[in-house]
Amino acid sequence: MRPTEDLEAEHRGIERMLAILDTISGRLEAGQAVDTGHLDQILEFIQVFADRCHHAKEEDLLFVAMRPAGVPTEGGPIGAMLADHQEGRRHVRGMAEGLEAYRRNEEGAGRRIAEHARGYAALLREHIVKEDRVLYPLADRILTQEQQHALEEGFETIERDVVGEGRHEAFHRMLDELEGVYLGRG
Repeated sequence: MRPTEDLEAEHRGIERMLAILDTISGRLEAGQAVDTGHLDQILEFIQVFADRCHHAKEEDLLFVAMRPAGVPTEGGPIGAMLADHQEGRRHVRGMAEGLEAYRRNEEGAGRRIAEHARGYAALLREHIVKEDRVLYPLADRILTQEQQHALEEGFETIERDVVGEGRHEAFHRMLDELEGVYLGRG
């Protein structure tokens, strides 16, 4: 499997979480209670799986490998992806702050979580399309077999040392459970 195929597979998991976020946002906007344990799980997924795993693979490895082939960090597709990552992190901070306010039963906290969740979901959906259709095909064209192999090894190191053994699989089980609760799947 090419490194970009690994990243695309991770996108499918992130898209599953975005669908769950959509349902939760609707409930919060309607004033319905949402299990804070589920919100904790969602934030952990986003912070660990999407950011410290997926985005780290891109920022620390893929983008770095693409620079010597002439793809600039400033501007262009990499610059756009980095800007999206920063905007996504801003929304995640907003969700986390909203969750703390939600735990304290503060007025409007649920709507605040939903606002950031919807912003995050919209951003990530567009971001994923840009990566799947533009950035990853570009990487596949310009990276050598040696660079691809080095990326594979680097990705494995992130999975093992940053995310932790078995966490990737545990996140997918969590997605299955949350889809059952919020999307009626399972």
